Amino acid sequence: MSHNRFKMGQKDKISLKPLLSVGLFAVIIFFFVAGFGSISESTRERQRESLDNALTRNIVHYYSLEGKYPDSLEVLHKQYGLTYNQELFYVDYRFLGDNIYPDVTIIEEEQ
Repeated sequence: MSHNRFKMGQKDKISLKPLLSVGLFAVIIFFFVAGFGSISESTRERQRESLDNALTRNIVHYYSLEGKYPDSLEVLHKQYGLTYNQELFYVDYRFLGDNIYPDVTIIEEEQ
């Protein structure tokens, strides 16, 4: 009876199927999480653009009706109902004069 100790028998073989399944599952989870982050970033960018457009529209509308630019962001909140996620964005509004377009900067808060 010759027994070759270097030759693997049927019982000694390691099955790769469970490892492949776990690896494939990990890859799918990775791409799912990466895709979710990308969608979230895209949504924030659209919200920022929407806020920028709303600010510009409200400032110009106020100027066309009043003959001067609003002296504070609060005026736009009260008279035009401007709302935005203040936890996500900080709006720096600097009044420069009645006939000078205000300096408006939108800063995205850290999440």
